[in-house]
Amino acid sequence: MMLRDIDMPTGGIAVSHGLGLVLMIVMITGCRTPGDYRREADQVAYDAIERKQKEALGKTEPFTIELPSDMLRRRLLLEQDLPFAHAASQGTRHIEPIEEWPEDDYLEQDDSPDTVEKTSRDRAMKMSLLEALQVAARNSREYQTQKERVFQSALRLDLERDEFRNTWRGITDSLASTDLSRSNTVAGMQNSQFGELAHRFKSGMTFATSLTIDLVKLLTMDKSSSLGLFADATVSFPLLRGSGAFVVAEPLTQAERDVVYAIFQFERFKRTFAVKIATDYLAVLQQLDQVENEEENYKRLIMSTRRARRRADAGMVPEIQVDQAIQDELRARDRWISAQQTYIGGLDSFKRTLGLPTDAQIELYQTELNRLADTADEVSQQPDLQADAGRGEDSTGVAADTPIELVQPSRVGAGQYELDESHAIRLALSNRLDLRITIGRVFDAQRTVVVAADTLRADLTLFGSAAMGQRRTLGAAGLPDAELRPEKGFYSVLATLDLPLERTTERNLYRNSLINLEQVVRDVQALEDQIKFEVRNNLRDLLESREQLSIRDRSVTVAKRRVASADLFLQAGRAQIRDLLEANEDLTTAQNALTAARVRYRIAELAMQRDMGVLEVDETGIWREYTLGDDNDLDP
Repeated sequence: MMLRDIDMPTGGIAVSHGLGLVLMIVMITGCRTPGDYRREADQVAYDAIERKQKEALGKTEPFTIELPSDMLRRRLLLEQDLPFAHAASQGTRHIEPIEEWPEDDYLEQDDSPDTVEKTSRDRAMKMSLLEALQVAARNSREYQTQKERVFQSALRLDLERDEFRNTWRGITDSLASTDLSRSNTVAGMQNSQFGELAHRFKSGMTFATSLTIDLVKLLTMDKSSSLGLFADATVSFPLLRGSGAFVVAEPLTQAERDVVYAIFQFERFKRTFAVKIATDYLAVLQQLDQVENEEENYKRLIMSTRRARRRADAGMVPEIQVDQAIQDELRARDRWISAQQTYIGGLDSFKRTLGLPTDAQIELYQTELNRLADTADEVSQQPDLQADAGRGEDSTGVAADTPIELVQPSRVGAGQYELDESHAIRLALSNRLDLRITIGRVFDAQRTVVVAADTLRADLTLFGSAAMGQRRTLGAAGLPDAELRPEKGFYSVLATLDLPLERTTERNLYRNSLINLEQVVRDVQALEDQIKFEVRNNLRDLLESREQLSIRDRSVTVAKRRVASADLFLQAGRAQIRDLLEANEDLTTAQNALTAARVRYRIAELAMQRDMGVLEVDETGIWREYTLGDDNDLDP
């Protein structure tokens, strides 16, 4: 007998309506795709991050963990025809999805590899320092990981907030059964729909209410049907242990603060990472400058060897001086080759830091080093008191036996970041975000102590419940439809008291929480001392680097004059080839040392701003350096 042939009275109509409701609910919930859930999670996390940015930093800036499909790494792989092992090298959106992949648009490509114009493999891409900062913000794997940590902390916050939201739950059961064990076959259909609403309050009280609807219909015998209704509600309220918003909402409070900490950590990372990029960039340029210095030295020594050969052939110098020139020429070639390989290795390491293929053709602008030289020369052009103090009578008019008075380094001619020590320390203590995190941990530890102390109290909880109506099964299909009648309901109140007679675990947790508080306080002290040490050390580096700039600049001037003099004396027969060779080597050493001093001073300036917490970096990776008089000098 087909289902359509069965005579369905009112109860049967109810059963069919119940099945229709089930199908409707399934269709509605089934319309949400994994992509919908992902976008919902993104929106929740981004909203939380934006609010916490305003709270933590007093400003908001764009934040996303989504990476563009056409990243520089991929463009270099394709444009320069570089080998790669797998499509994953181009990015997630370019991998081939597996057959069971749940979300098509997540791997949707913004462009096709065919649309990227391929150029010669030998064509190098030039990159300035600011461009390197931007490239790192978009391509660095470490940078992306730090952003994802902020995002994940926001998702954890959403989970904690969910503990105090209205929670809905719905279950639908549909059962069709046939009993052939009796003399008369019994067949029937049963549909049960269960809905529940629960809510947890920050006071500790929990409330839950549910409604169950049963629709049953016998398909044989008298074909009776019945409707079952059952509703209940429960409430619990702790009065001692585990009560109060401070204790109950502690996980939520910590999650809120963890998002702020994550934002602080990311801001601190951006500043340290920007300084690292600049340091590595300038270090590569310094290595390139050494290559050029070694190349010029190599050429000078080749010329010296040729000149010595001609003079030896003319009988003007002994053959041993020619051999000396050849030996120095060979050493110069060795240093030139070594400098080239060191530069290439440093550039490859820098490309890895940026998240770019190490075999990509990248060139850095030497104008950055020239600009650095101009700025450093301004610092080095200061009154050189120590230089005059050690000169003889023939150069300064000071008699050789005049008592020597050594002049100590001072802040005369200091650069803009060589601040007063006390002021620099106050700036650092006010602006260092990692110190704010550590200080915040003190409050976190105090709250942990309070929560641990709460667990030592007795448990006194009130429970209340109410239920009315009746359930229905196939065995009760012949009964009348159930009704929700409060006057026929069941009500109960229960009070439970758990005396604190055994609290060994809680006692130890409480003692450990106090120990943890002491440790966190020591962490604040240690970081504060570390910050002071870093600031003082940076000031020492700035002073030493500035003095070195002046010394190295004069050393290059003297070395150039010495090379010219040695060359003239050699031509006049008043010097040996060894004098010219040593002068050339000293000139190369002085030139390399001058470049190193310029780079060191610039890095010391950036490190000083980083360690004072005043170097700002935006979402694109571009920095804004600190200037005296900034409004945020002493942020609270």
